[in-house]
Amino acid sequence: MRLRSGVFASSCLLVEVLGVALFLRGFFPVPVRSLPRREARGDLPAEPAPPGPGMVSNWTKIPPPLFKKVVIVLIDALRDDFVFGSKGEQFMPYTKQVIEKGTSYSFIAEAKPPTVTMPRIKALMTGSIPGFIDVIVNLNSPALLDDNLIWQAKTAGKRIIFYGDDTWVKLFPKHFVEYDGTTSFFVSDFTEVDDNVTRHLDRVLKREDWDLLILHYLGLDHIGHVTGPNSPLVGAKLREMDNILKKIHISLLSKEEASFPNLLVVCGDHGMSETGSHGGSSAGEVHTPLLFISSSFEKRSPLTHPELVQQTDLASTLAVGLGLPISRNSVGNLILPVVGGRTMREQLRFVHLNGFQLSRLLQENTPAYEKGKSSHANWIKLYLEGNNSEILLNLGKKVLKQYLEALKTLSSSLSKQVAQYDMYSMMVGTVIILEVLLLLLLSIPKALSSRAEFEVPLSPPLFSLLFYLVCLMLCAVHVIVCTSAESLCYFCSMSWFTAVGVMMLISALMCGILSAIAKTFDNSRLPVKNPVLSSSSWSEIDVLILAGTVGHVLSLGASSFVEEEHQTWYFLINTLCLVLCQELCRNNFLLKEYDPQHSTTVKQNSEEASGYKNIDIPAADNSKLSKTFTSDEFVRGSDKWVSLASPWIILICCRLLRSLNQTGVQWAHRPDFGHWLTSSEHKSELSFLAAVSLLMIFFLVQRRCSLVSKIAMALGLLGIYSYRAAIGNVIFPWQHGSKDISKGITEARFVYIFVLGIVFSGTKDLLKSQVISSDSGVKSTGLWEVYSGLVLLAALLFRPHNLPVLVFCLLIQTMMTKYIWRPLKSGAAQITIMHYWFGQAFFYFQGNSNGIATVDVSAGFVGLESYVEIPAIFLTAFATYAGPLLWAFHLLCYLSSEVSRNSAAVGHGCFCYALMRSLPVAVYIVLVTGLRYHLFIWSVFSPKLLYEGVHVFITAAICLFFTMTES
Repeated sequence: MRLRSGVFASSCLLVEVLGVALFLRGFFPVPVRSLPRREARGDLPAEPAPPGPGMVSNWTKIPPPLFKKVVIVLIDALRDDFVFGSKGEQFMPYTKQVIEKGTSYSFIAEAKPPTVTMPRIKALMTGSIPGFIDVIVNLNSPALLDDNLIWQAKTAGKRIIFYGDDTWVKLFPKHFVEYDGTTSFFVSDFTEVDDNVTRHLDRVLKREDWDLLILHYLGLDHIGHVTGPNSPLVGAKLREMDNILKKIHISLLSKEEASFPNLLVVCGDHGMSETGSHGGSSAGEVHTPLLFISSSFEKRSPLTHPELVQQTDLASTLAVGLGLPISRNSVGNLILPVVGGRTMREQLRFVHLNGFQLSRLLQENTPAYEKGKSSHANWIKLYLEGNNSEILLNLGKKVLKQYLEALKTLSSSLSKQVAQYDMYSMMVGTVIILEVLLLLLLSIPKALSSRAEFEVPLSPPLFSLLFYLVCLMLCAVHVIVCTSAESLCYFCSMSWFTAVGVMMLISALMCGILSAIAKTFDNSRLPVKNPVLSSSSWSEIDVLILAGTVGHVLSLGASSFVEEEHQTWYFLINTLCLVLCQELCRNNFLLKEYDPQHSTTVKQNSEEASGYKNIDIPAADNSKLSKTFTSDEFVRGSDKWVSLASPWIILICCRLLRSLNQTGVQWAHRPDFGHWLTSSEHKSELSFLAAVSLLMIFFLVQRRCSLVSKIAMALGLLGIYSYRAAIGNVIFPWQHGSKDISKGITEARFVYIFVLGIVFSGTKDLLKSQVISSDSGVKSTGLWEVYSGLVLLAALLFRPHNLPVLVFCLLIQTMMTKYIWRPLKSGAAQITIMHYWFGQAFFYFQGNSNGIATVDVSAGFVGLESYVEIPAIFLTAFATYAGPLLWAFHLLCYLSSEVSRNSAAVGHGCFCYALMRSLPVAVYIVLVTGLRYHLFIWSVFSPKLLYEGVHVFITAAICLFFTMTES
């Protein structure tokens, strides 16, 4: 079967998507689980039996609750220094007074990445460490079926009331006797989202018909997302939270009984980075305050620095405080100071139950735990004998210490084993990905040939003996693995029809690879017709492309290079600009000497290297006259000097963009121009910059659009400014004073209408060129109009301070098209790789990184009144990958509109783009598999793996569009 290069590349990427999806499903593990929730209230163990005949402990039930009412105030994105630092002293005076002089215990709770809301709520209520893949379902949380504190409280008959983030309502449906959920995704809402919680307080605090009250405040998180942690709005919000805590605390004190006190718990689900986002593993994101406030605690001198505990410890501690069984899947330890006022027997009973639950989850006993139980039994013997001497007290303290050491050991072991990798699914996915990469590499000579098509021998592999032998062998391996696997395997859970289909696909790919290798060896034995051309030397651009690609791929094995990957791309594009400058100087100042031999050498060097030949450009006459004319035409006029200056102008643009957004990890906390612009005192400067940027976008894009699309583009850009003004990011020149902030729903939908109109107009031209006529002009116009619609959508979704990124993107594309690629007559392969490099660089110029914290989820809700899954996912993905998407689409528009190139150019571009994406993904997956027990696997390598996986899906969609438009 004969396939074009683009069709072949798209098919390979679709197969690779299957491999990546299978690998991701196996790599992001299913957390270890104990018994199902319905069995969670089984019989609890009695106290350790004291040695000696006839002595039995009479305590076999769950200890009674320690607190009558418990109020949990969860302040989203509450960083530890917001309470314990200077901001706490300034804006939370009452809370600070309670910490320093009142009856309370203060801790810093450490959250595990990913630091996003839904997994953190799971950790707080179950005591378990959620899987990293929970990031994916964070936008639409399903019901939590694991054993958890809320379910235990409801089963015990406790009445629970909840107000706040509706994630709780989704996780715990039908668990609350009263609730009012508020959506968490409109990050421009700082006040209403919290007022909806506070408005219930006065009424609820007067009532006695509840046992557990949970309040989840979102305003602080929203302020962080929009303005950052140093905004003056943060102080006002902290002061508001302090007043709320004061009201709750005073109300609880006024109604509690001396023998049955109440408890107020103040905590955060996660912290906040220096940019105001979260999801990563920086200190600001993982450290949150944890306060226990109750009159049952003795007044004491405050600690100079609060003790560090794990966020998962809260579930065990609250379970004991409410008289409930500890969740079966909890890996947390009891926070002993909270129960330190109880009798020694009660304290030992609490830590014994905690140790029993952890050892059962680990399914093995540790020597430290057994030693603690033995000492506990001896203590009980003395206690039952009525011994009240100092010996009993000292022995009790010793037993407590032994138990706490055992709890720490058990919890640490569980945290390391909290999840199991599905190695079989990972290996099957890896094999598919590596086979696709090898097939693409072996296909380079044919795919980049002048015809951009080649014969794919489907029949021989599918009907060969080797194909069936490999299939049978793989099926046998599948049976052995699935029947002997101790843990659940996703690939084994698939139907046999699906599994056999995957095995046949792997076998077909393997046979195809062997066939391609055999053909390569056969071709190598044939005599070379033109030895001069076959031995041509490489140009500097070819060497840089190869060295840069290999260097980047190898750098992915180091955690520091993954964290600071933007530095790699900045270095590569800067070096590329310098090499392009050298090439332009050579073409301007060396070719004009009309040296035929030198000219021929330069032409060969620039056209033939490692398969990147300019075979998509029709060959010119090789006579001296033709070369002289071409050189004269190039060096004539002022364009020569603009062309020579272009690489330096691009370097200046890239340097300015680096100053706009600090990204990565090491220097992300440093102030940048973006922070300066987004501060409230510089709103006028931001408004001016946004207006100028929108005007520049119009002038750079409208050149290739029809009159109707130009009008739609102008109105759409005006609508974007109106939208940003409506939500309070920018102001109009005539606007004075504060203006009511809205969600900008109407303005955003106004822009969406023009985006769809421009895209539909371009799509109409594309269909016309494919179905009615084969006019390349109509097709080119259609592609550029679709591109203009995407630019308008990106301008809507970008934050105002990021609009210059879009301007510089369009400016660099225009300069490289007119003054670099055309004069140098670069081949489609080289141009594709340059587009890919600049697309990756602009991904980081936007402020993105390889951490989850930099994903701007607010972009997914522009123009939406409520959460709608498909639009929200599409808009968030588009805003995140706008840089690579716009550069990839510009590549298609450029290759399709250049009349000097033949029809193979688009196929070459599609193939090279697929190869450039497949190479780092395949190597990174192999590296991650080997590094799966690395210290930074969840904080550094796993987020990058998610980014790579999503990028593969997007690249597959791009290549499919390439193929559909290829004539």
